[in-house]
Amino acid sequence: MVSVPPKLTVIDGIIHIEQDDPPRSPKDVLPTMYDLPSEDPEEPGLPDEFHDLQPQLLSRTLSLTGYRRENCFTASDLNLYYNVRHPLWHKRPDWFLVVDVPRLYEQRDLRRSYVLWQEGNPPTVVVEFLSPGTEAEDLGRFYEGTVEGVESGPTNSVVSALEADLDETQAKPPPKFEVYETRLRVPHYFVYSRFTGRLRYFKLEGGQYQEQPLNPELPLVWLTDLEIGLGIWQGEFEGVTAAWLRWCDRDGNWLLTDTEQAQAQLLQAARNLLATGMELEQMSQLLNLSEAQAQSLRSFD
Repeated sequence: MVSVPPKLTVIDGIIHIEQDDPPRSPKDVLPTMYDLPSEDPEEPGLPDEFHDLQPQLLSRTLSLTGYRRENCFTASDLNLYYNVRHPLWHKRPDWFLVVDVPRLYEQRDLRRSYVLWQEGNPPTVVVEFLSPGTEAEDLGRFYEGTVEGVESGPTNSVVSALEADLDETQAKPPPKFEVYETRLRVPHYFVYSRFTGRLRYFKLEGGQYQEQPLNPELPLVWLTDLEIGLGIWQGEFEGVTAAWLRWCDRDGNWLLTDTEQAQAQLLQAARNLLATGMELEQMSQLLNLSEAQAQSLRSFD
């Protein structure tokens, strides 16, 4: 028997699905990532180079002991569709991690977007990078500034939960913080400002985000469920020296990128050859070391 797609109608901006008997799941009747826009015409491109480099460092230093690389997905500035009643509503996290999903969509294709009703699992970690125009939305009720002349600050999160229950009929999508907290229920939400060097961590506890205190001198967060830490590392990445977010192990050792791992392995091989009595020049030619790499080994020679 040929499967007939359900009839969809739009009333006041809300999609109504004519249900079969028995009803079919949203995964079968709602649009897939191939049907939904992968770009936001109102927010073309990235706001600055930091929003390009920082997500790369997060993805390239991520190493989860409990998950294989093929069993988790990371992305930056990718449309994340989350509401079955409003299939076009989406957010674009600066960086996010999802575990227990295949690296490739249906294990065969690169993702154009992340569609929750197709994937099943929401993000485990979301990171937003603050900029002057996004602070209020990224921090929600924890924003300590002024929006349109109204002072904002921590308030009762029950309000957010009630607003989330009403979004089935509202015409305007809720802001990021509310979606992460009450809709996606992201367990670990980070907000980082490269302008102030401040990292803020919001942990989902009892269905609400609670900000966790961090040591301002050494801001470091250990995520027990993922067995990995996140902190601020001062160093050079892609030729730029800055304060970057970077993953670390339980002892606070910064995890290496793939390039750094290859470099470390090459230098270790060089030290092993020098230990056998091989001359530095001969070893450098054998391993095709750069002048800078050879110079770093002179003290070992």
